[in-house]
Amino acid sequence: MGAFVISKKHNDEYKFVYTSRKGKIVFSSKSYELKMYCEEDIEIIKANAADAQCIKFKASNGAFFYKLMIGEKEYAKSRKFNTELRLAKGIAEVALYVSKAEVLDFSGAPVFVD
Repeated sequence: MGAFVISKKHNDEYKFVYTSRKGKIVFSSKSYELKMYCEEDIEIIKANAADAQCIKFKASNGAFFYKLMIGEKEYAKSRKFNTELRLAKGIAEVALYVSKAEVLDFSGAPVFVD
């Protein structure tokens, strides 16, 4: 099972990534000014994972990616995949595992301190 990982960016905004069981980033969110909005969107994605649309795109360099949409709103953008088969596997993972994913919050104190 994968996990949603919340982090704080250098500009004090929040974002989340969804990581696969192997620890690879599957998709990333936009930036959020407040952590509660980030958490709310994670819950929306988890609750609606079965109905989410993954709209496929091809980048100018030939890589494939998708945008995770629920209704008319874009919630996240996937990492780049080098083949359509890997893109399809990434999309399949959304339907299978996202609704059961745990949420890890690393937005507070530094995890690794000298």
